[in-house]
Amino acid sequence: MKADILRLLYYNKTQSIADLSKSLSKSTPIVTKTINELVKQELILDHGLGESTGGRRAAQYGLNSNLSYYIVSVAIDQYYSSFTISNLAHTIVAQQKDIAINLKEQDAGERILHALETILHESQIDKQHIIGVGISMPGFVNPEEKINDSYPQNSSLHHLYKQIEEKLQLATVIDNDSRCVAWAEKEFGHGVDIAHTLVINLNWGVGLGIIINGEIFKGATGFAGEFSHIPLSDKTTLCSCGKRGCLEVEASLNAAIQNTESDIQNGEYSIYSTFAKINTNKADTLIEAAKLGDQIAINNLGKIGYMLGKGISTLLHILNPNKIIISGRGAEVGDIIAPQIQVAINEFSIPKIAKMTKIEISELHRDAQQMGTAALVAEHLIDNIIH
Repeated sequence: MKADILRLLYYNKTQSIADLSKSLSKSTPIVTKTINELVKQELILDHGLGESTGGRRAAQYGLNSNLSYYIVSVAIDQYYSSFTISNLAHTIVAQQKDIAINLKEQDAGERILHALETILHESQIDKQHIIGVGISMPGFVNPEEKINDSYPQNSSLHHLYKQIEEKLQLATVIDNDSRCVAWAEKEFGHGVDIAHTLVINLNWGVGLGIIINGEIFKGATGFAGEFSHIPLSDKTTLCSCGKRGCLEVEASLNAAIQNTESDIQNGEYSIYSTFAKINTNKADTLIEAAKLGDQIAINNLGKIGYMLGKGISTLLHILNPNKIIISGRGAEVGDIIAPQIQVAINEFSIPKIAKMTKIEISELHRDAQQMGTAALVAEHLIDNIIH
């Protein structure tokens, strides 16, 4: 019960006893007793009376923001990793963003571990005050077995969880990056209080987090949501999975980057080529060019928007969600891709079904993965502070 209350207060800054009783389906006396114990332990504080809703104003409780407890999140994508230390009030106290680590390189796991050790050392935070480490990464991540089956057993990325937990002696949890993005949207973004939500993680690839009845759906073996590999492309380009025809080859930031670079090689002018000389992060370069009105960048982002809409049409017919949220790095150009997504939905979806689902662009953008990774720690390890 104590951990459940702390978890709810991590997501919601303040709650009344009535709110907590409703969320936990527990009686008011039981919740009141537990709240009093947590207040006595100084884990939560009385934040005063809330706004009146017509009756007596209720006392509001929240986590003690002065607690010296921290969450470490490691948000990994195919080419960059970010390392963040935050407190229970979601305030970032240390961060290293977008460190270039290509997961295809043999030493990627060792470099991730080294970067994590560095930020922990530089923060000078006592390990006893760290609740745990959360890892989110692309691939066939099995959070129960704590392995990534996208990599062979002799790869450090296959058992990255084990390396971090054993080397640092810190409680660690791991999950797929798109599931963490989806959880962030559910708790902090456009998915709050929405029962059935699909969250598309538009990054170098295209991930999908599925929320059904307010819970993450993982499938029978934990691999639900492989949206990237639906065979909707007519191109013969080989996908990262080794197959042809995958949605990813036409509906990802990598696809837009490759098309832009191809256009430039064929004599088209784009400011992308100028930006690329000073920024090695090609996705950021493409996004920056598009925001400045570069027609080549905008055109190629529009193309992936159309293919995304084609894929979304399939999802609409199968899952009939309340809402679909475009999140991740690519959400930063949501205003560019949204019209093309809608064009494809109009073309490929049954109108009666399509109009039941809202398509929205996330405001969390690339921060969603970090926020969801920190929430992963709160979900599984917040009871560490009770002891």
